[in-house]
Amino acid sequence: MEKPPSKIASLQRLTSGNVKTRVWTVTQIDISTVTKSAIEARSSKLSASIVHTPVVPLHSPLISSLIKECDVHLKLECLQHTGTFKARGALSVAHQIPQQKRPFGITAASAGNHAIASAWAAQQLDLSAKVVMQSSANPFRIARARAHHAEVILKPAGAATFGEAERLVEEEGRTFIHPFEGLDTTLGTAGVGLEFLKDVPELDALVVAVGGGGLISGVAAAAKLIKPDCKVYGVEPIGAASMSKSLKRGEPVTLKNTSTIADSLAPPMALPFGYALCRNYVDEIVTVTDNEICAGMAVLQEEAKLAVEPAAGAAMAAFLGPLRESMKNKRVGIVICGANIDAQTYGDLLVRGRIAMADLLKS
Repeated sequence: MEKPPSKIASLQRLTSGNVKTRVWTVTQIDISTVTKSAIEARSSKLSASIVHTPVVPLHSPLISSLIKECDVHLKLECLQHTGTFKARGALSVAHQIPQQKRPFGITAASAGNHAIASAWAAQQLDLSAKVVMQSSANPFRIARARAHHAEVILKPAGAATFGEAERLVEEEGRTFIHPFEGLDTTLGTAGVGLEFLKDVPELDALVVAVGGGGLISGVAAAAKLIKPDCKVYGVEPIGAASMSKSLKRGEPVTLKNTSTIADSLAPPMALPFGYALCRNYVDEIVTVTDNEICAGMAVLQEEAKLAVEPAAGAAMAAFLGPLRESMKNKRVGIVICGANIDAQTYGDLLVRGRIAMADLLKS
């Protein structure tokens, strides 16, 4: 079978390049394609496969004592297919693959969650999947990707991972499903915000973890298009704060390195489409430490009875930490973005979180 000509730009250029090139690209980004009607249409298209995840009120005397008159609701994307919100974006992109390219399958590059989601999305559409994962990826996540019938290729983190995915695009004609950037990814993740506002129309604020910006770009766009006065707050690990640094600088930036336990929040760069949406729709992004992330995980276990991965702990940590004063007298939604973590790692981080809780919760 002769592969179709690739129209995909070099994946290496997505992870490097000089700032001037990226700024020029941002000026060309048209976010007007992310409309309420487009979000609703994509959500409807995906509804047969995607779970409308539950929203539950958090009844916690501890939190009530810390933040007065705050009505908290949790959106449980940890109950989504593959264990995270990532299934939405991956399936949204996969659905848009032209029929003539589908026989060649898909590829993806990821530390874990996106690889699992891309493998699952391919499985839903009977596509073959070769996903490239970092050799440092948790074995639990590697096994999950393989469970969805993907061939997993392990490469060193960074350029080698994306370079292998690029090779699969060029040599095998596969379609690359980006982990966080692009219109179709955003329209997929926007379903989280759409559902949240349908279930709790009176939300005053949303708290969302930020990695590359795929989740918050969709959630923020949906929230602001439906309820413009709903505040949208992002949270990043202090050791991987690419989006907040980009917003402060006024252009997408690439970090020299990242350091955080929340590997799903550790892409070293912001990219033009996600950056443009965050610049337009996100009210503020705050940062939290790894100890605070662990404490957030411990709070969710003790107060909500939820076992989650660090990315979800980051959202709770921001809510109880740097955003606490802003949450008073508000109806707040927190996206519990995922729970792909093995028992051993979870236990270790929970112990660390129990020790760190006192600092997070102090007034």
